[in-house]
Amino acid sequence: MSLPRIELIGLPSDANSSFERGPAEAPAAIRQALWSDRGNLACEDGQEIGVHFELTDRGDLPLTESASDDALIAAEVEASIRSGAVPLALGGDHAMSHAVVRGVHAVHGALTILHFDAHPDLYDNFEDNPRSHASPFARIMETGLASRLVQAGIRTLNAHCRAQAARFGVEIVPMAEFTPDTVPVLQGPLYISIDLDGIDPAEAPGVSHPEPGGLTVREVLAVLRRQTAPIVGADVVELNPRFDSNERTAILAAKLVRELAALMVRNERQSLMTLG
Repeated sequence: MSLPRIELIGLPSDANSSFERGPAEAPAAIRQALWSDRGNLACEDGQEIGVHFELTDRGDLPLTESASDDALIAAEVEASIRSGAVPLALGGDHAMSHAVVRGVHAVHGALTILHFDAHPDLYDNFEDNPRSHASPFARIMETGLASRLVQAGIRTLNAHCRAQAARFGVEIVPMAEFTPDTVPVLQGPLYISIDLDGIDPAEAPGVSHPEPGGLTVREVLAVLRRQTAPIVGADVVELNPRFDSNERTAILAAKLVRELAALMVRNERQSLMTLG
């Protein structure tokens, strides 16, 4: 019997970043940390890559920094799912998430999304760019790709984004007095998006927009562990290797890739046991 398969898709673009370039270099940095001999392939729940599930790689997409990238990303994500894998995208900036979600939606329909970030990324049109990395969740919600969006780690909510959140019915879990159990346990099909600046810059310095007062790594992992729904796709975005310190954020991103993959496999097995 074949092992469950999680498939990496590299999205090396930062064309829609609003402040600093650099996230285009992230997929290579995450892969290097993921397969480095400094660690091993075990996950915190006891599963191991290559033993309990396969982690394969479709490589980096040949992105051109144009609007045509969105169709290419969506098609590749859809192809990954139809091949029997669960896609896990490596950004790149957060603009990529809209196209990834489009590809997942093409197979699974409207999604529930759990989004970790310092910023809500709900701008209608940031700096005259509707494809900005500050806007993907506005694009996702206005086109009906998600039926529910829950955001954790947000600590930069201005008046425009507050109005956008109300417009789309976004559920924001405030950072003030945050605990993992304040994030709801969500129904599937579930998509998870992790912007690394959602984590406090003391633990994740290698980002373009560091924002103090963020989530700890343990809090993120605790929130993830509570999720039991089938996970049909995920992304880890906004690593900027140019600002990293001793590869700390790349190593963290690689850990999150491992833990997301293990969670995908655990939840799918539990779902099959329930159905059986």
